[in-house]
Parts: sequence; structure tokens; C-alpha cells
Amino acid sequence: MVTPGARRDAVAHVCKEHDVSQRRACAILAIDRSSVRYCSLRPNDASIREAMRQVASERRRFGYRRIHVMLDRQGIVMNLKKLRRLYREEKLAVRKRGGRKRALGTRRPIALPSRANERWSLDFVSDAFTDGRRFRVLAVVDDFTRECLALVADTSLSGPRVTRELDIVMAQRGRPHTIVSDNGTELTSMAILRWCQQTRVEWHYIAPGKPMQNGFVESFNGSFRDECLNETLFSSLPHARAEITAWKEDYNRQRPHSSLGNITPNEFAVKMAMEKQAA
Repeated sequence: MVTPGARRDAVAHVCKEHDVSQRRACAILAIDRSSVRYCSLRPNDASIREAMRQVASERRRFGYRRIHVMLDRQGIVMNLKKLRRLYREEKLAVRKRGGRKRALGTRRPIALPSRANERWSLDFVSDAFTDGRRFRVLAVVDDFTRECLALVADTSLSGPRVTRELDIVMAQRGRPHTIVSDNGTELTSMAILRWCQQTRVEWHYIAPGKPMQNGFVESFNGSFRDECLNETLFSSLPHARAEITAWKEDYNRQRPHSSLGNITPNEFAVKMAMEKQAA
């Protein structure tokens, strides 16, 4: 009996089962009667709890800090410590999935770009349909604004297909200065090399076995897998494309990004563009 609530329950149980007075039960259990008779003065937080459960049900991989940001956007302003208490009482804690091995030793921090389109990161993520067939997703991220520029899902993504998708993104956003990727066969093909010569885009390959050198897209892949791929069963390629596109729009326009001060990538991009114009 550690908590006051547990002590009150123990006293009530003794009084009921053994037909003794509250004074006698408190004396037997060595519990102060003032703590048993105390009535909580806390306000009714039913509306806050309901809003919290609603956000947690929609975004099952969000912890209490991101839920705090989402409630603040709805106009529910409250102390973070109180929200954390309610979060625990509602048993909304997110279970951590299996860990992974991490590199030991020192790491040099990745230099942060100073403007949009200065550097894009590119990588592949794989998953499976409900019938066991595999498919892949090409992810393209702007390292400065953290915007997801493309999520292309297909059963096959060759070098020429990658260049076509990059052309589509460039037509919307302009030409990047540098693209960073690993040394996959699709990304070291003649189609990629020819595309780099034609577009005059520098292509930087990370060292083999060093995914931390492409940390921005690796971080994005973790969120993408945790919040979308692991949370959804894909029955077909059209279904996967629809769900992934919806998640991409939510990631860019609704989901708070902790490294951007809990604003969305789109809001951060607009903010930086306005500061550049003001300068």
C-alpha cells in the first residue's frame, strides 16, 4: 500500500469485511484518518482525457510530448507535467519495438544545409503486401526543411525510374545542389550517372556500411516505418500508394517535427522563405 488511493481501498475493505469502524481500521493498518477522508479538489479533466485519447487513437506512435503539441494546436493549453500524469493514468504509453545494434565510438555531426534544395537525401524502404509479395518505396527528403519530397511505391524501382521521379520533383521544386544516397545498384547505374551529367547535380555516395552518413533520410525512414508501414496492412499496390501518399501529406502539413521546434516541415519552409525575403 504505497499510494493514498491504495490505502483508502484497504481501509474500505477492512471496514466492509470485518464490520469495524473507520477509526478501528485505520488504527489496525497504521493509516492516518485524514488521508482516508481526504476529498480531491482537482478539476474534472474528462474533456482533456477524451481529447488526449482521440489524438492517441489517431496517432498511435505519438508519445506524450507530441500529444502535448497536438492538443496545444486545438487550444487545449496545459502544463506538460500534468499531461504526462494524465497520459500515464490513461495507460497510453507507446510500447517500444525491438531495439537495434548501434555503432560505438565517436561520431562527427552531419553538417546542416543552410537553405532549401541545397541537399536532398534519397533511400529505399521495403515492405510486403498481405499475400507476401514484396514492394519498395523510394523516399526523397530535403535535408534543410525536412520535407518529404517524394514517396514512390512500386514492385520494381530501377535506375531510369528513379531519374524520372527526380525529374518530377525538380519540376515542382527546382534543381538541388547535391543528392546524397547509398551505393545501391539502382543508384550507381549508368542512368543515374547520365542524369547527373545532364542536370549538373552533384551526387554524393556515403561510405559502404555507414548509414549514419545519410542520417536525415535514415531518421525519416524510421518515422515512416514506425508510423505508417508497421501500422498498416497493404492488400495491393494501389492501396499502398493511397495510404503512403496520405501519410506523406500528413507528415508535411500536420505532424509536428521535434527538430524544427514542433512545427511542420511545410510551416518551417514557409517561415524560412519569409525570412529570406525580409533579408
